[in-house]
Amino acid sequence: MTNSLISLLPIFHLLVLLGSSVNAYWPPSPGYWPSSKVGSLNFYKGFRNLWGPQHQRMDQNALTIWLDRTSGSGFKSVKPFRSGYFGASIKLQPGYTAGVITSLYLSNNEAHPGFHDEVDIEFLGTTFGKPYTLQTNVYIRGSGDGKIIGREMKFRLWFDPTSDFHHYAILWNPREIIFLVDDIPIRRYPKKSAATFPLRPMWLYGSIWDASSWATENGKYKADYKYQPFTAKYTNFKAIGCTAYSSARCHPLSASPYRSGGLTRKQYQAMRWVQTHNMVYNYCKDYKRDHSLTPECGR
Repeated sequence: MTNSLISLLPIFHLLVLLGSSVNAYWPPSPGYWPSSKVGSLNFYKGFRNLWGPQHQRMDQNALTIWLDRTSGSGFKSVKPFRSGYFGASIKLQPGYTAGVITSLYLSNNEAHPGFHDEVDIEFLGTTFGKPYTLQTNVYIRGSGDGKIIGREMKFRLWFDPTSDFHHYAILWNPREIIFLVDDIPIRRYPKKSAATFPLRPMWLYGSIWDASSWATENGKYKADYKYQPFTAKYTNFKAIGCTAYSSARCHPLSASPYRSGGLTRKQYQAMRWVQTHNMVYNYCKDYKRDHSLTPECGR
């Protein structure tokens, strides 16, 4: 080996270490990008204000909603769906956001008050220097009403969600629910029985609100309105699938190339990577909980 090649070895080793370091903190490619198969939806054609209209503003195809001492804000899809792909690109506020929830979720709470279904993506606000927590959750037939029975899985993201927009989505069909971040599956919730899976039509919602009683470290840190307004920006809205009014011939969407649903091997690998490196809570692994109320955990 020549002296010139020998002198390059330390640089080569450094590049290898840097490359492996970057890869170690970023999920592998899922090999399939379902968001690219779904066109974007004009906000005013697909949604309406639900509450806090004075706390919503549309600028250059991006919707900003905010929370201050007087109110938060929320929006709702015009159509109810019985399956589909539902997503938006979201940018969160940096700094102190403890107690504040920014969300994108499916629900039929208004159609079935006190006995509703819900599928959640929620960003739990945080304190200075600490990352957001992304919480996914599923409620079935009133398990989110009264005595709450949640099915939470929580994650720390592998990027800064305050520095740019990232795409968050829910794929819901009669066989499964898949949560995705930038097209990477982070959670799959399969239908194991009718009792543990939402089957009634739901609407797509987004909101920002004060959940100081539980959102940040179980309510230890509250919303502090000296940092108001708390904002969230949404764009690239996607909501497509079988509506409640579609014919029985409407075929549910899939998160993978397989028409029948499920995930590919590469998608499973990416999901396992995220759950290994970035999942911080799994309700099925919480042995303080009564899992007779969540029978899917034992199957």
